[in-house]
Amino acid sequence: MGASFLITLREGLEVSLVLAILVAYLVKTGRGAEVGAVWRGTGLAVGLCIGVGLIIFAAIGELHGTAEQITEGVIAVAAAAVLTWMIFWMRANARSLGSELRQKVDTATGTTALVVIAFVATVREGLETVLFLLSAETGSASGSQVVVGGLLGLVVAAVLGGIIYRGGNKLNLRRFFQITGVLLILFAAGLVGKAVHEFREALGLESGLLIDPVWTISSGLWASGSFYDFMKGFFGWHAETERIRLVAYLAYLLPVLFVFLKRPRTTKAA
Repeated sequence: MGASFLITLREGLEVSLVLAILVAYLVKTGRGAEVGAVWRGTGLAVGLCIGVGLIIFAAIGELHGTAEQITEGVIAVAAAAVLTWMIFWMRANARSLGSELRQKVDTATGTTALVVIAFVATVREGLETVLFLLSAETGSASGSQVVVGGLLGLVVAAVLGGIIYRGGNKLNLRRFFQITGVLLILFAAGLVGKAVHEFREALGLESGLLIDPVWTISSGLWASGSFYDFMKGFFGWHAETERIRLVAYLAYLLPVLFVFLKRPRTTKAA
């Protein structure tokens, strides 16, 4: 549930930021009557994303054996790749996001164009969220846990979006995205490890130097219970982790985390 909460909180806040910028700019420029177009575009995007998510979820539920393992591995790889891209994209474009949206609004001469702007901005984040939640559901969390965590994340994101709209810069967005970025990188590392695990099972590799477990914990806090389920679903922890899974986890985590935390170079003007 923790992973789905963070995913929808992060993605939901990005959507809230976009909508807050669009609505605030329309009101500021005397086009408040056109705000309804933004909500229509958002509603269409949400409906489409829910429909796509339900179709994919139903299709995955019909798979078994090797096909299921390969599908879950592919979903995990795709989710980790998109998640990584999204984290670095937001870090690079957060400052210019507002000005780009305002330019699009200026060129939008009718309500249809505003509907399209809101739809495109929302559907991208929504489809990403569907992919991430599917990867969380095929992990350790049950479908109900993913739904509850996801809904809680959306509620908190909506509240934060309202605070941003009314209070301006009271929320330190840079710090928020930095912290959630680190947590999501840890989650993505778990997805990479999961993908390797699923592909290993699909290939029927059950023993060997890289297949044997690095550690085996049979009881206690790190082997079962709510804490174990949280660590497994969020950080990819397992009481019996094969070496190849740990290698894949660290091979992703260490370089990506280093690049993310490294301060970008600033060039002096000549």
